[in-house]
Amino acid sequence: MLNIAVRAARSAGDLILRSADNVGRLQIDQKGKNDYASEVDRMAEREIINIIRAAFPDHAILAEESGKHKGNDFVWVIDPLDGTTNFLHGFPQYAVSIALKHKGKLEVGVVYDPLRDELFTAKRGGGAMLNNRRLRVTNQISLKGALIGTGFPFKTDKHLDAYLGMFRALTTDCAGIRRAGAAALDLAYVAAGRLDGFWEIGVMEWDVAAGILLIKEAGGVVTDFSFNDKYLESGNVIAGSPKMHQLMYQIIEPHVTDNLK
Repeated sequence: MLNIAVRAARSAGDLILRSADNVGRLQIDQKGKNDYASEVDRMAEREIINIIRAAFPDHAILAEESGKHKGNDFVWVIDPLDGTTNFLHGFPQYAVSIALKHKGKLEVGVVYDPLRDELFTAKRGGGAMLNNRRLRVTNQISLKGALIGTGFPFKTDKHLDAYLGMFRALTTDCAGIRRAGAAALDLAYVAAGRLDGFWEIGVMEWDVAAGILLIKEAGGVVTDFSFNDKYLESGNVIAGSPKMHQLMYQIIEPHVTDNLK
C-alpha cells in the first residue's frame, strides 16, 4: 500500500511540475474565501485516484476536490496539491499529500515535494523516512531558539482573535515563526527536524493526515487543542517533539476558546 501511495504521489508530482510553467493559462475556480482550485489540482487528483483504484478497487477515498468515494474500511485521504495558492503564484512551496486510514487509524502517509524531489514516507510502526534517510523530530528542549511553523486561519475571521493571542504568546518566546502556506510540508518538516513544532486552527483532514503519521513515526506528538487525538475531526493541531509539544500546548491552551475545544 505504501508503494502504491508513493507511485501515485510521484505521478501527480510529475504532472504538477509539467504544469508549473503554464500557470497563467490554467483555469482557476474560487471555492470559497481565499480558497482556490486549478485544473492541475483536479488532474493530479484524478491521476492519484486512478492509480489507487487500479490496485485497490474496493477501498474508499476522501479527496479534496471530488469528496467522498464509497468503499470498505480502508480510506485514502488525498490532497493532490497542498499549497495551491503558492503554486499559482510560483511560490516554491507545495506538495502532494496521500494518507491511508484503516478503521480510523492512520496506516500509511506520503508527502511528496516535486520541486525538490523530496519524498517523505511513513507506515504505522515502521518509522518515517525522507528518501532513504530515517527521520527523527528535534531534541529541542526550550522555546528559546526554537523555530515554529504555523498556518493562518485565512478562510474565516471566526478564530482570528484566538489565533493572534497564540501567535503573540509564542513569538515572544521562540526564535521565529514560519508560515509557508503548505501544511503537509510543514508537518513533514517537523518530522524531519527542520521545524521544532507546528500549530494551526481549522486545517482540513487531507492537508494533515499524512504529515501527522510522519511526525508520530519520527518520535513526535500530535494532539488537538484539548490534548486529545480528535485533530482530524476538529482541524486543530499542535505537533512537535514530546518536550516541544508540551511547551507549545502550555502557551496555546490559555487562548483556546470554547468553540475550539
